[in-house]
Amino acid sequence: MDAFRFHNPTTLYYGKGQIEKYLADEVTRIGKCVLLLYGGGSIKRNGLYDKVVGILKEAGVTIFELAGVEPNPRLTTVHKGIDICRAENVDLILAVGGGSVLDCAKAIAMGVKYDGDVWDIYVRKGKATGALPLGTILTLAATGSEMNSGGVITNWETKEKVGGGSEYTFPVFSFCDPENTYTVPKDQTIYGTCDMLAHCFEHYFHPTRHTPLQQHLIEAVMKTIVDNAKLAIDHPDDYDARETMMYCSTMALNGMINMGLRGDWACHAIEHEISAIYDIPHGGGLAIIFPHWMEYTKSVNPSRFASLAKYVFGVDGTGKSDDQLADIAIAKVREFYQSIGAPQRLADYDIGSDQLDRMASQAVRFGEIGNFKKLGKDDVYKILEAAL
Repeated sequence: MDAFRFHNPTTLYYGKGQIEKYLADEVTRIGKCVLLLYGGGSIKRNGLYDKVVGILKEAGVTIFELAGVEPNPRLTTVHKGIDICRAENVDLILAVGGGSVLDCAKAIAMGVKYDGDVWDIYVRKGKATGALPLGTILTLAATGSEMNSGGVITNWETKEKVGGGSEYTFPVFSFCDPENTYTVPKDQTIYGTCDMLAHCFEHYFHPTRHTPLQQHLIEAVMKTIVDNAKLAIDHPDDYDARETMMYCSTMALNGMINMGLRGDWACHAIEHEISAIYDIPHGGGLAIIFPHWMEYTKSVNPSRFASLAKYVFGVDGTGKSDDQLADIAIAKVREFYQSIGAPQRLADYDIGSDQLDRMASQAVRFGEIGNFKKLGKDDVYKILEAAL
């Protein structure tokens, strides 16, 4: 495996009743002025907003609000948050929502401390110099943003969607109560499932040699997702299923299962360009792209795909070559996505071929993408073309 340094300072509170017990203490030990950040208002409909605001007010916290964070959070919204934090001397950002809200909070937190436009950090023109503390209350199992430092922001004016982050943007604390995911729309639960599985895929397909423990840890998370996804989607108030999926989401991208290896991340780079232009759900785009990327790269290491077939999907490998098992694994991935109602092709979002060249170019604007297999513009174009 590769040499590595691991650091994750986030304090997690998992399960029922944790918000009532610990939120006030976590917030007030940092400060008494909070920016409350959330999305389209679902937290008001399900009662979470009133709960959080009540706890903060009782603790003597001054609250400023920024609502309406987009599913693909916009740079313009980030700028609004930065302005509020600076004008009101905010001590802490409290992000209540799914990955988009948390990603937006991380960008705001960096931007407050950055002397310049925070977009510089995302397009590799600048580096974060610090961040305002942030805490999260999670309402969707998907991105793992509750326990990592990364996030993705969209510049809608330039049609760019770029990932970024820093050592400063780990949440100080995160509250993960599965009951807060009960009212998430079915399609968002599907997209969240696709996202967390994609994070596992990005780790699983890598070039680093001798990583047996990491491989089996990733397989365990993937198998748990595959075994529990349909139950969580079809029965949104099944606490056990929702709890399991929420934990899988956190583990898929908090650094625990991928120490000592360099993941691929080409599919994320490709999908970012699709949703930058067409504003589609991130998880939906990943579900479309991954099987086509797998077809394109399977010859690099068929044995890895064979392991996916055997240890995640339970395929009996007796008498089958790795090449045969690789084809079966990809078919199983497609079947899984289909079984949970995920999109299959770009046409499902009415996306045609007119922007393929632009998307392929932007995907590699910082250089070749991927570690399992290095991809240039022509490679990306072929994968996008196959996904039409």
